[in-house]
Amino acid sequence: MRVLLGVTGGIAAYKVALVLRRLAEDGHDVRVIPTAASLNFVGRATWEALSGHPAPTDTFEDVPSVQHVRLGQSADLVLVAPATADFLAAYARGEARDLLGNALLATHAPVLVAPAMHTEMWEHPATQANVATLKARGVHVLDPAVGRLTGADSGPGRLPEPDAIVAAAYAVAEGAGLPSQGPDAGWGDLAGVRVVVTAGGTREPIDPVRYLGNRSSGHQGFAIAEAARERGAEVTVVAANVSLPVSEGVNRIDVSTGTELAHAIETVEDECDVLVMAAAVADFAPAQRSDHKIKKAGNGGLTLELVPTEDLLRGLVERGTVPVVVGFAAETGDDAASAAEHAAAKARRKGAALLVFNEVGTTKGFGDVPNSVRILDAAGAEVAAASGSKLAVAHAVLDAIASLGTIRKSV
Repeated sequence: MRVLLGVTGGIAAYKVALVLRRLAEDGHDVRVIPTAASLNFVGRATWEALSGHPAPTDTFEDVPSVQHVRLGQSADLVLVAPATADFLAAYARGEARDLLGNALLATHAPVLVAPAMHTEMWEHPATQANVATLKARGVHVLDPAVGRLTGADSGPGRLPEPDAIVAAAYAVAEGAGLPSQGPDAGWGDLAGVRVVVTAGGTREPIDPVRYLGNRSSGHQGFAIAEAARERGAEVTVVAANVSLPVSEGVNRIDVSTGTELAHAIETVEDECDVLVMAAAVADFAPAQRSDHKIKKAGNGGLTLELVPTEDLLRGLVERGTVPVVVGFAAETGDDAASAAEHAAAKARRKGAALLVFNEVGTTKGFGDVPNSVRILDAAGAEVAAASGSKLAVAHAVLDAIASLGTIRKSV
């Protein structure tokens, strides 16, 4: 398939490089027309390297080949992403002010545009009128996602993830039209669902300056909170010693110890539809906490007596106050069993609707790095798996939750 890919001047242009790579890897011949403004975000060399073709911008480049007409005529599909508010306005008026505008007027191929802009711009009556005009002419418009925008803003206007754009492009090319869009499909499938996510790692004090803790950074839990917000949920994140910012519209409760985490959960569980226990809760705490810093005395050692902490996940399942409880298990293998076997045993022991298992080590799993998980049911059987960025894994976890069909919605 010959795809003409138009890229306009929005910061989300960086995502479109992944769209181009996916299309090229699938064997399609992709020609890119970046607008002059888009080159402020992604350079021409990127588009040419990924497509294997020149990436012209100006109408008067390569005049002898009449490319301002030929590019549109030869395309089997035209995709514009991101489509800015300015582009939508010009396209609705039929303007041919640059090479992309000329190519669009010269094509008979199906056209898919993926708008991306700030919420106020997307919801402005002028933009909505332009979108309506384009749809009336047969242009396919992929609704923007709801989520984090430039800066601290969040709301409708985010460019959908590359895989969603590619899937929509294939649907349009095959004549099937766009997949169902709206509050009950795609990015809005969790509208009205109240989701609580715990994230980070608890710390159990030894004295005023020392504690028992773990290496959990909170990145995966925060990604789940962001993904749930993108999909329309009402989200609260209980953050255990996490310094990451949350997206606008996400409620935040900060805690430190396992006891504080338990108390925070008690305050929200009665009004919660889904509780994702992504936080790493310490299994043990010091039997005694010193009120003063413990001093080093010569070359002598220090012996700490540890006692088990409360099993928060198991307690939640037994209380039954939350319709869907999801646990996490960061495991390593040992002489007794593999990491996967330990995770399956934990799933059976805890009884949560789902248990998300990832094998961890000193160089994998923790922090802002790609993740790889398997999702187990209460019997320990694998029901799904995912790998990639923390956000991609987060959406896979939410897909598995949504597939349970037992979520109670508050609206």
